[in-house]
Amino acid sequence: MAPPNEATEPVIDGLHTDNPTGLFTLSDSKLRVNGVTLLSEVPENITFNSFSSICPTSQAPPPLFQQVQSRSHMGGFIGFAQPQPSDRLTNSLGRFTFRNFLSVFRFKTWWSTMSVGTSGSDLQMETQWVLFEVPELASYALILPLIEGKFRSALHPGRDGHIMVCAESGSTKAKASAFDAIAYVHLSDNPYNLMKEAYSAARVHLNTFRLLEEKSPPPIVDKFGWCTWDAFYLTVDPVGVWHGLNEFVEGGVSPRFLIIDDGWQSVSFDGENPMEDAKNLVLGGTQMTTRLYRFEECDRFKKYRGGTMLGTDAPPFDPERPKMLIAKAIEVEKAEKALDKAEQNGVTELSEFESRIRELRHQLSAMMGGGEGGVGDENASCEAEEVGMKAFTKDLRTRFKGLDDVYVWQALCGAWGGVRPGATHLESKVVPVTVSPGLDGTMNDLAVVKIVEGGIGLVRPDQAADYFDSMHSHLAQSGVTGVKVDVIHTLEYVCEEYGGRIDLAKAYYEGLTRSLVKNFKGTGLLASMQQCNDFFFLGTQQIAFGRAGDDFWFQDPGGDPMGAYWLQGVHMIHCAYNSLWMGQIIHPDWDMFQSDHLCAKFHAGSRAICGGPVYVSDSVGGHDFGLLKKLVHPDGTIPRCQHFALPTRDCLFKNPLFDGETVLKIWNLNKFGGVVGAFNCQGAGWDRGEQRIRGFAHCYKPTSGSVHMTNIEWDQKIETAAMGEAEEFAVYLDQGEDLKLMTRESEPIQFTVQPSSFEIFSFVPIRKLGEDLRFAPIGLVNMFNCGGTIIEVDHRVGGEGEGDVDVRIEVKGGGKFLAYSSGRPRKGFLNGGEVEFEWSVDGKLCLFVDWVGESGVSEVGFVF
Repeated sequence: MAPPNEATEPVIDGLHTDNPTGLFTLSDSKLRVNGVTLLSEVPENITFNSFSSICPTSQAPPPLFQQVQSRSHMGGFIGFAQPQPSDRLTNSLGRFTFRNFLSVFRFKTWWSTMSVGTSGSDLQMETQWVLFEVPELASYALILPLIEGKFRSALHPGRDGHIMVCAESGSTKAKASAFDAIAYVHLSDNPYNLMKEAYSAARVHLNTFRLLEEKSPPPIVDKFGWCTWDAFYLTVDPVGVWHGLNEFVEGGVSPRFLIIDDGWQSVSFDGENPMEDAKNLVLGGTQMTTRLYRFEECDRFKKYRGGTMLGTDAPPFDPERPKMLIAKAIEVEKAEKALDKAEQNGVTELSEFESRIRELRHQLSAMMGGGEGGVGDENASCEAEEVGMKAFTKDLRTRFKGLDDVYVWQALCGAWGGVRPGATHLESKVVPVTVSPGLDGTMNDLAVVKIVEGGIGLVRPDQAADYFDSMHSHLAQSGVTGVKVDVIHTLEYVCEEYGGRIDLAKAYYEGLTRSLVKNFKGTGLLASMQQCNDFFFLGTQQIAFGRAGDDFWFQDPGGDPMGAYWLQGVHMIHCAYNSLWMGQIIHPDWDMFQSDHLCAKFHAGSRAICGGPVYVSDSVGGHDFGLLKKLVHPDGTIPRCQHFALPTRDCLFKNPLFDGETVLKIWNLNKFGGVVGAFNCQGAGWDRGEQRIRGFAHCYKPTSGSVHMTNIEWDQKIETAAMGEAEEFAVYLDQGEDLKLMTRESEPIQFTVQPSSFEIFSFVPIRKLGEDLRFAPIGLVNMFNCGGTIIEVDHRVGGEGEGDVDVRIEVKGGGKFLAYSSGRPRKGFLNGGEVEFEWSVDGKLCLFVDWVGESGVSEVGFVF
């Protein structure tokens, strides 16, 4: 490609175009790309506009703008016009059939996942983008719905192969009839470059968000952490958190970050004392109609007195207590569901059901001690430094020296039900919830049901900055370094009176951004329940880190016993395919898991190469430290990949969930090699008819596939591009504990993986050292991402003697170091001292490394 300041001739993959507007043309009711019809039967009211006609200038950084301009012939904007203004307009973009596509759609208000098909009618409601395979050009095309004015768009299925665009404002007071750039189209011969280039074009055009490359994710992306959610749910308290952290340290893996999830806030129910904590909250659904009544911590944390857990008489903790409370709360929940079902079935005599619920609630209250409890002096002044969250975080850091970050949970609007009117200095009111028609095609969701039931206590938009700062400044002063912001996509429910979803979102995201910069160094935020395009287009000016998938569900909340297995593969599919688009804007987070779960190893393998942080939600007393030590160094750091994991090209237009034949393969890059993880996720997926994710038991079976070094996209980082040109690779199979050799011309390696199982293939270029020696460092093979343990590799010819080859490898960690070596070394060294090593004629060279010092970095050396 020519430099940005030089003219470029429209060309792709050797194909030229004489069209001055670029590769795309709209004529004769067809949208063509370099002569190939992408959409037919395009309505007359559809327009196509070149990039330069819509975006002649931009406030984006000049180098980025120039890069996008240099590729402007590869894309353009779609618009349409209708006779009557409306707050919701739907229009066909045209028709396609018999063309493979990959898309991502919202299956819940806040969560997205992948779908594949061959026709516009195969699309799902609320599709965020669609990627086409264009084999006629050996290329790929993307349709990306955008925001324009007060409107946000998504793609919907149409009849007879038509693809529909839906533009909606969310307010009857915000209407329009015409759009010039409601969607963007782009072509590239590389699907990963395509996503990068398309979102770069959208960033330059909209100038409402920034790309990941323009921002810094929080430091926790490189570390191991613990989240309190599954351990305690809403019963989280200082004593439990303390004992939980202590168990990890004693087990040999020290968390570097802690997320105190939902349960720490001061919330109350409407109709109850507005300035008292709600009582007996345990499960997630029970608090979804509560509202925040103060910006400080709830009484359980507020009553904590500094030094309480540091002394020899620190309160003990019963790890069975949270489990018993959760079990009893589940009984209450089941009894309430039985009452609801009886009412739906027309039962009029409900006293037995109601009596049962009262009894169970009484039992739960008794188990919880009749109140929230607390640790410390009941009469201690809340103004004192040694009391409350500030005292607790100070004690945590005193005891746990490696604990760098403490995050806490919040909903975007405060609590699930927002901020309680009249309880704070801010003006809030309960706004009834309206769910858009596009979300009717999504999955039934308890959170939505509860939010609809209670409405949202919405702080006035012009006070959004004050609202966020009021909470975050207190947290920052209390030693909290970041927030997990959840329940983000509630704003679209309550935007009728506020100019629509775009205007309301801008006000809230601007306030959040300002607070993030002021209180959490501009990085300390994990976005969650945010997987809708207007969040990415409007909320990510500063936010650089967010969840890539729905929650880790340790079991199916619908009761399917197989859900303990098949939901785990679904989670990986969410994360892998969502990273294709989210990774352009934020660093993808693959979420926590439980190390003692039935499928813990399956999850651990994916987290090891996902390129993000590793964190768990283990209960106190519920750990598999042997498994965790394959992911985490003793100092709480992780051998993280250099990129974020993405599906391989041969998985893009397949269904790795229930086609019965496709293994999910994800690729990533290390500093001195690449990696492919093969995960058997077959057995579940989205059922369009039932509008839910369900099991497909007949697909839960061993599945076969193949892998090759060309599955890795080496050129996606400048630093790793040259490795893809190597003539030969050493390939290490983590689960098979096998070492193979491969050239670019070799046949792919064949494999079979059992259900909920995996294999990780580490590919390392083989270096020619001297005339006859071939060498490749694999790394510490006791870690899932063995290649991530290698920090530096160097060699020189002519060391101890003339013709000698001296190899030095810096590795982090402890365990079995493995390399491929075509010849036997004369000597082996570890941290300057000569050591024994093992070498076999198949090229396996290994020695054992201990964790040394604080850094754990050792120098391994060989002389040949």
